[in-house]
Amino acid sequence: MTIRRNFSMRRSLAVALSVLLTGCATFSVDGGTQAVADLTSARIGQPVQFDHAGKAGGPGAQVDVLLRSPLTVEGAVQIALLNNRGLQAAFAQLSSVEADLVQAGRLGNPSFSFQRLGSGGAFEIERTILFDIVGLFTLPVRRDIESRRFETAQLRVASEAVRLASDTRKAYFEAVAAQQSAGFAEQVLRSAEAAAELSARMSKAGNNSQLDHAREQAFYAEVTAQLARTRLRATAACEQLIRLLGVWGDKANLQLPDRLPDLPATPQAPQDAEARAMTERLDILIAKRDAEMTASALGLSKATGVVNVLHAGYSNASTSGAPRENGYEIELALPLFDWGGARVAKAQAIYMQSVHRAADTAIQARSQVREAFAVYRTRYDLARHYRDEVVPLQKKISDETLLRYNGMLVSVFELLADARAQVGSVNAAIEAQRDFWLAQADLQSAISGSGGVITAPNASAAPSAQAQH
Repeated sequence: MTIRRNFSMRRSLAVALSVLLTGCATFSVDGGTQAVADLTSARIGQPVQFDHAGKAGGPGAQVDVLLRSPLTVEGAVQIALLNNRGLQAAFAQLSSVEADLVQAGRLGNPSFSFQRLGSGGAFEIERTILFDIVGLFTLPVRRDIESRRFETAQLRVASEAVRLASDTRKAYFEAVAAQQSAGFAEQVLRSAEAAAELSARMSKAGNNSQLDHAREQAFYAEVTAQLARTRLRATAACEQLIRLLGVWGDKANLQLPDRLPDLPATPQAPQDAEARAMTERLDILIAKRDAEMTASALGLSKATGVVNVLHAGYSNASTSGAPRENGYEIELALPLFDWGGARVAKAQAIYMQSVHRAADTAIQARSQVREAFAVYRTRYDLARHYRDEVVPLQKKISDETLLRYNGMLVSVFELLADARAQVGSVNAAIEAQRDFWLAQADLQSAISGSGGVITAPNASAAPSAQAQH
């Protein structure tokens, strides 16, 4: 008895076809990170970089160089884009999505069955190898779906990067403003302490009433408490910035400037902000990709709604004392109980959900841009008003009061009262200037990022829809 084990020509062709299809699906050189860097750079002027195991000359070395100098807002953004671990985790997740894309471009492994039956010294051997025919014909559609899903994942990582840049800018301005307010509060405390000591001496000499003395002591006590609160806000704001930068230890000793940047000479013009948002906003692009992906999935669901299991392959049988028999085998799932209508209906519902979500995202984006620009322009006008009107007028009043004091026309306590009024205007000016820079970050995010919470003067990216087949 002889049993032949070599494959026929048809089997060799089938194996060659499988190898050819498998070879077409490969991983990209950069894992999709270059597309993310391009998307980010086009919106915030700075690219992102994936930290591959902290190799020499990588992001870690660049962060060290940036931290050696006084920190600017753009330097803070660059550090966050290079060093924030949450963003790096998003990059790592992108690799897993690319793996799904590569897998979708590969034909499923064939199945092989072997059966041996024997009786009374004679036996029969059957061999069968089957290929997934449905998977072969739907491979381009499945790869197209995963390709769109990979593009969506790239957009999501870019959206994370742009949002991180916006949050870092806002945290930077919050930290600088809080530090500036704390420095001013220390000056006020020293002045209040000197006024309280002067009041105490005058009371002892009988030149000051107990009421005036109590007022100066109360002001000194209030300024002391206010300084503690201001220092705490400065610490909290700095720690928020440190978290976004992803630094710790000695690197957390940030060198921040003493004051906020000056206001720009002129405010930013609208320049078709709504139209720009429709083409630049990442959450809108993500919603569009979701709709396209679910449309492709809907077509796949319809194509496999009735027949979704079809295997065909080569088969042979060897029996003792008889020639070997060759043939083919087809395996088909009969649609007797499930004609696929429920799966198609579900895919259609998911598709309509993604369409409506894309439309809603666009409507929300238009409104956010209009609101963000209104807040931006109002805060610019307020900051300039405090800089050009309120603070100079209050200083002029203090100067005039000082002249009258020197001429013995007013008392020292009237002079101190004017100084206290000037303190309030300076603090308000610092807050107005801070609010302007926060509004500018919100406006940039509303136009080219993914929007977000806009803080009014007094005051979400769409999830992906998955279609199953």
